[in-house]
Amino acid sequence: MSNIARVRRAVRRNPTLRRAFYRARGLYHGARIAVAARSRSAPGRAGGVDPAKTVWIFSTARSGTTWLRGMLADLLGCEAWEEPKVAQLFGDFYERAQQGQLGSVDFVLGDPTRGAWTKSLRGFVLETARASHPSVGPDDYLVVKEPGGAVGAPLIAEALPESRMVLLVRDPRDVVASILDAQKEGNWMYEAVDESQRGRATSADKNETAYARVLANRYVRQMSNGKKAFDAHRGPKALVRYEDLRSDTLGAMQHLCANLSLPAEDGRIARAVEEYAWANVPEAEKGRGKFYRKGTPGGWKEDLTARQAEIVESVTASLLAQFYP
Repeated sequence: MSNIARVRRAVRRNPTLRRAFYRARGLYHGARIAVAARSRSAPGRAGGVDPAKTVWIFSTARSGTTWLRGMLADLLGCEAWEEPKVAQLFGDFYERAQQGQLGSVDFVLGDPTRGAWTKSLRGFVLETARASHPSVGPDDYLVVKEPGGAVGAPLIAEALPESRMVLLVRDPRDVVASILDAQKEGNWMYEAVDESQRGRATSADKNETAYARVLANRYVRQMSNGKKAFDAHRGPKALVRYEDLRSDTLGAMQHLCANLSLPAEDGRIARAVEEYAWANVPEAEKGRGKFYRKGTPGGWKEDLTARQAEIVESVTASLLAQFYP
């Protein structure tokens, strides 16, 4: 374990250290916002995030969003909004609403008032992005990484129709296998959860077969909404499969950048691809139980039982046929 990892683990496990860390970070960021505000108020200066220069990566967890975000932010020379969960926040709430609620003028996300709250959602996202990244100006790009956010992609795309969208797809069997491994006691996702909530994180250990069904259903809800948003989106967009990104990273990234109309030359794309290649991840950070686990499409064949694979295939059959014909 690296020294940085040890420090992070100590902070997570010590409530006093955790409170001190977040307070210090909050004070520092507040100072950044104040400095940026003064800069924007200067004559001839403007600030804020340009929605047309935001690149949203929608996917489900364990689909390679960290890798893709790294390459995109590198070749665009921009900052990344790291898992704001704004799409998940609004998407989960909207998806769980009953039909009677959606048809009500009183429900906060009711269809009769859709125009009003869509406008408010747009403002909320842009203002929050600006506060989170005060140094980003209208001439800068911003990559937004939203694993687990595909459920809310239709709402975000409707609110920000000029934004650029990437729908990142991965075989659901590999997604489920990766999450089952990550959530086992002592593994990276388990360790990332607050100790008070770790009872939920051990579901993978208690009944992996039943949990595989839960994860498969979650995948369907996420990626069905992601595809719906992708099909309806009027701005630049690209659909990329994790497997294609692994087999021909340079070609997939060139195709993605062309579809998104990004100002990226082939040489710069190649450098970003090389920088974030799997081979450059330290061996000590790879393997079972770690964030960088396999990076191998089809690894589920070694990880899932026959029954688990059968469940995932049955639940996600329509999406498997659509994304992997």
